[in-house]
Amino acid sequence: MKVTYDAVADAAYIYLVDEIGVGGVAKTHACDPGEVGGVVNLDLDDSGRLIGVEVLGASRLLPPESLVQQP
Repeated sequence: MKVTYDAVADAAYIYLVDEIGVGGVAKTHACDPGEVGGVVNLDLDDSGRLIGVEVLGASRLLPPESLVQQP
């Protein structure tokens, strides 16, 4: 699992697979912001498996140690 973080956008992406190639996301499911307390999108592959999670407003929703910016 890998987490990338963009401080300017305050957005994190949690990779649940080693790499997501071009066209690797077949469907994105938006979670209800009221239920999760922010904007969270679940990315699924063409088999319906969860491969990544996008978190907007990540500094409010994720532990600080997971928000290390990648070079």
